[in-house]
Amino acid sequence: MLNGVTKLNLDAKGRLAIPSRYRERLQEECAGRLVITLDHERRMVIYPYHEWKKIEDKLTALPSTKPAMKIKRLVLGHASDCDMDKNGRINLPPYLREKTGLEKQVVLVGIGNKFEVWDETAWDNVWADEDDDIDLTEELTSLSL
Repeated sequence: MLNGVTKLNLDAKGRLAIPSRYRERLQEECAGRLVITLDHERRMVIYPYHEWKKIEDKLTALPSTKPAMKIKRLVLGHASDCDMDKNGRINLPPYLREKTGLEKQVVLVGIGNKFEVWDETAWDNVWADEDDDIDLTEELTSLSL
């Protein structure tokens, strides 16, 4: 599982160093092969390749309706393969960095099967309002944590 929050800096070439606690697992599970894309909220996400294949298969199986094509264009159209280098770094594509407003300071959030990549200020703003309740859908209200 990919869990946890890590504040990181992109280097001058737009590379992100995957935290060491994930590197060995990613090497074992997918030989360091990752896919970077956007999600339905237009946030940058990074999938281990084997997890990406599941998403890709589901999306390509969707019919060619207007809503399905929109999500296909967003997720599949922005997908970019990348491999971790020997130092555990990956290059975040400039176009996706621009689209998501990522500059130097970022937050890598592990959420189970993928990472989200946030601009640090945007991440801090999400959690700034401590009174902001989390709206639970019906299926989540039965979840016991």
